[in-house]
Amino acid sequence: MTASLNLSQQDAVNHLRGPCLVLAGAGSGKTRVITHKIARLIQTGVEGKRIAAITFTNKAAAEMRERARGLVGKAAGEVLICTFHALGVRLLREDGAALGLKPQFSILDSDDVLSLLKDCGATTDAATARQWQWTISGWKNAGLDAAAALARAASEGERQTAQLMARYEERLAAYQSVDFDDLIGLPLRMLQKHEQIAQKWQARLAHVLVDEYQDTNATQYELMKLLVGARGSFTAVGDDDQSIYGWRGATLDNLKRLPHDYPALKVIKLEQNYRSTGAILRAANNVIGPNPKLFPKTLYSELGEGEPVRVVDCDHEAHEADRAVARIQSLRQSSPHKEWRDFAILYRANHQARVFEQALRRAQIPYKVSGGQSFFDRSEIKDLCAWLRLWINEDDDPAFLRSVTTPKRGIGHQTLAALGEFAAKSRLSLFGALFSHSLSAALPARAVGSLHEFGREINDLRHRAQHTVGHEAARAFLADWLKAIGYEQHLYDNSDTEPQAAARWTNVLEFCDWMAGRCGGQIDDAAGVTVTAEHKTLLEVAQTISLISTLNEREQDPNVVTLSTLHAAKGLEWPHVVLAGVIEGLLPFRPDEDAGAAAQAARIEEERRLMYVGITRAQRTLAVSWTRRRKKGRDIVAAQPSRFIAEMALDKTTVREDPREKLKALRAEFAQRASEQAARSPQGTTP
Repeated sequence: MTASLNLSQQDAVNHLRGPCLVLAGAGSGKTRVITHKIARLIQTGVEGKRIAAITFTNKAAAEMRERARGLVGKAAGEVLICTFHALGVRLLREDGAALGLKPQFSILDSDDVLSLLKDCGATTDAATARQWQWTISGWKNAGLDAAAALARAASEGERQTAQLMARYEERLAAYQSVDFDDLIGLPLRMLQKHEQIAQKWQARLAHVLVDEYQDTNATQYELMKLLVGARGSFTAVGDDDQSIYGWRGATLDNLKRLPHDYPALKVIKLEQNYRSTGAILRAANNVIGPNPKLFPKTLYSELGEGEPVRVVDCDHEAHEADRAVARIQSLRQSSPHKEWRDFAILYRANHQARVFEQALRRAQIPYKVSGGQSFFDRSEIKDLCAWLRLWINEDDDPAFLRSVTTPKRGIGHQTLAALGEFAAKSRLSLFGALFSHSLSAALPARAVGSLHEFGREINDLRHRAQHTVGHEAARAFLADWLKAIGYEQHLYDNSDTEPQAAARWTNVLEFCDWMAGRCGGQIDDAAGVTVTAEHKTLLEVAQTISLISTLNEREQDPNVVTLSTLHAAKGLEWPHVVLAGVIEGLLPFRPDEDAGAAAQAARIEEERRLMYVGITRAQRTLAVSWTRRRKKGRDIVAAQPSRFIAEMALDKTTVREDPREKLKALRAEFAQRASEQAARSPQGTTP
């Protein structure tokens, strides 16, 4: 079973007792180690149900589960393979009564939390409530409740937020609800306060494996310690060079504490990379070199030197996007890895995606945006698409719920809950229930009147959309509709800032132009010009959008180019990667000038790790691009290549041709050839 593992991997798999830290460099096979160790534990007689493997994403958990099943079959089904938060849910469902929780407690999403905080703080300002949300989340991730936060408050603002947190905690308890952070904090508190529960879980779990250990925060580390107990039977797998989530509470202190808390800790390094070529790895090692090391390591590859890493200098963002598209098109002609899914464009911040989206759309190249929002995934576009979906299919309940409440029209949650109950009993869709004769017996007359008004509005819009043909007619229809429902005002009322609302409204106008263009037969071709095609009704175009949306939801692994932030790209890999926008002020992100020297240095170190993560996503080719100018607000400012490009030390490893030296060498070569030919020629003849 271990024949496919290298010696370091075998060492990690066979260390079955006591604490173990596996320092798994990028592409070194950490998932292989975890799944083989699960198989080895089962092989030695440990029951599957007594093994827990904890990771950070559902996708990683699913992959791990599938691989383990391939090694040990059905026995893998008993292993607890889940995220930290899913583990928290399991602990609270089983033993949460010790904290006053019922097994059927509710888990609030981010929007629910925001709404509850607004109520607790008696405000309608979303930006203020969001700031409270971030602060409270940070406190919870540090293991603080409201009382502890109040005791540590360093300012009047923090004191008031801590008092708000106390009211928020009371509401959560009353509603038998928890938020996302509670799924770690409450199990920790439960195990700390109730020793018998802690002992129960320690006895149940014979071995705990933790993936992406460098991404754990303070509460997750303490939770792990309580689950494994004094015997410390665990395997932590991570890489200090890939710790990039400091902004959300992850701390390298957890790596530093392990040898102190567990003196018997065995440290195993995985340094052989199975992903990238030598040229790519050398650039990665050079970049990460200046960072201080907890556990020094150097990645190496046996995949050969490969293509040199390219540095692409561009005039501006649009030029950069065009060059990225041209590179993709060129590599598809020359590389054996030519599927769209073989390509990724990575960048530092979400806002950088837009110009690449536009360039890919012009070139008719399919793509998806990961770690950020695609244009069609933005909430304002989804709002409008919900209305369109309802025009097409009045039985689309999710579309109904979004449309009837966006913008708000005095139809509250209680009315909708009563309508939902009535519809379920009557076996009707929500829209179908609107005009039922018996609805008036289930709801107050005022509520019925409001619902009827909405239903008539949808029917009228559907009829008009069916008879709206052509570009100008569609544009006018959409403008009138948005004005009638007050959507622009809705955006300004529900955005954190006025510039944010204005940007969202611009997205809405762009969407309407796109819709109207489709109605008028105006379609972008690869050159970015318009061609005339068949005119369509607005309803026909709406049907197309609905279909696209449905297909995208169903497609699990679409054959498309990936656009992704560097943070979201972690753990993924592609044959061809373009690392874009590598300029000072963006990567590395400009440090806070008010922060001390130590804080600024720590920030640069994390940004360097982010660059390292980006480089090591590439398997066969890597291009790093920067721009001489960039947009900053409404201004165009000069830009400089990131310091990380110099740190890659490509000049030392890549032959950079000087045109003058090349010409000199060619002249010497021609002279040498002429001399050799003259020497071979018979005397007296002209060569």
